Amino acid sequence: MIVRTFHKGSALIACMIVLVIVSAMSVALAALSAANVQIARNQGRGNQAFANAESGLEVTRYWLSHVRIPSSTPTSQYFSTVLADVQSDLQDNSVTDFVVANDGSVGPVTLDPNTGQVFSGQWSVDATHPTILDIASTGASGIASRTVGVHFSIEPYRFPIFNYGIATKGAIRFPQNPTLTGASQNWEADIYVESNNDLIAIEVGGNANFDGDIDIGNPSANVSFGGDIQIAGDFGQTAVNEHVTIGVEPVEFPVPDTTRFEQYATGPVIDSTTSLAAPGMTLINAKIQANTNPTFPGNVTLQGVLFIEAPNIVTFGSNVVLQGLIVAEPSAASWGANQINFEGNFASSSYPAGSQFDAIRKEQGSSILAPSSSVSFTGNFASVNGVMAAGSLYFSGNASATVKGTMISYSPASTYVEGNISMDFDRASAVEIPAGFDLLRVLVYDPTSYAMLF
Repeated sequence: MIVRTFHKGSALIACMIVLVIVSAMSVALAALSAANVQIARNQGRGNQAFANAESGLEVTRYWLSHVRIPSSTPTSQYFSTVLADVQSDLQDNSVTDFVVANDGSVGPVTLDPNTGQVFSGQWSVDATHPTILDIASTGASGIASRTVGVHFSIEPYRFPIFNYGIATKGAIRFPQNPTLTGASQNWEADIYVESNNDLIAIEVGGNANFDGDIDIGNPSANVSFGGDIQIAGDFGQTAVNEHVTIGVEPVEFPVPDTTRFEQYATGPVIDSTTSLAAPGMTLINAKIQANTNPTFPGNVTLQGVLFIEAPNIVTFGSNVVLQGLIVAEPSAASWGANQINFEGNFASSSYPAGSQFDAIRKEQGSSILAPSSSVSFTGNFASVNGVMAAGSLYFSGNASATVKGTMISYSPASTYVEGNISMDFDRASAVEIPAGFDLLRVLVYDPTSYAMLF
């Protein structure tokens, strides 16, 4: 016989136990959900703070990109010069919400007052590394904050004009058949013509064979080709349509500092009493005195620097071999009062061996610096070993030349390149900052220095 035993209320107890467990789980899940919501909210604030720090960094990069420091500035004054330059720029542009103090502190700058979005920053320079500007940008979102840091290097400025093989303020005239090629790449033979005073920026009388593109500053100017056209591998009107750009952003024409080269002219001084009748002459680190107006009838080899005081009309009646650099002193007189005329063959190369050239050997990348002089080549020329910057340029001989640098003409008058001339521009390995043009310092962002600080 089976006897059943009944425990009254056991089901109720079991239900209560289950209910307690489920309630506890519900409370735990609610707490966990609340914690996850808070974590997500904090993560969102952190991400927003990081975005605010990034915004501060981008604003900083924008204003630092405008800074230009004269090369004569002592490194110990780089930081104060940067601050003064940015403060002046902000004032000129009526910017009041982004403020840089004299100690390099920035902000805080409010991005959204309703949600507490701000950024601030600190600029600083380590005294042991005065050419490195340290930037810390801190973003805040409510109670969350994030800081990122980067470095800017203070380096010499490379002027955009050196992106071209030829750059002229005036128009260019090629009466015959010019060939301008790039030694290894087409861009090495690019041309810039400002041509503000002439509606025909480039005129070619015969056939034209150009490897590089042509940029024209005057938006109203055009080009004129009398014969067949080849530009960067394209022909005819297609070549013009694809490779001639009119109305580009104007390019700055920097004027080199020629006075710094006089210190190297420690050799002979050419004046009105100097005999120039020798059939061959070698001048080493020489100087031509102002108003001498010499004519060299024989072959001349120039080694090191030839420094020409102004005013002067210097004529080389025969062949010239330049192993170094020709520098003509700046002058307020007209270009006609300052001339350098090469009537024979011309070729330039690097400095020769010898201790007498050790001081100037660091001055690389330029061949002729004569921004106030008319420079003419009526004979043939075979090579130009660096930048040729002249008040005006004129070529009339038939020549096949290698040019290792940019040819610059500051004259608003036309540059004439007569004769069936061929120039091969070898600029791929050219000196980044040519001698004489180390005029400014700029801030260069170093992306590899980017770091989250805290």
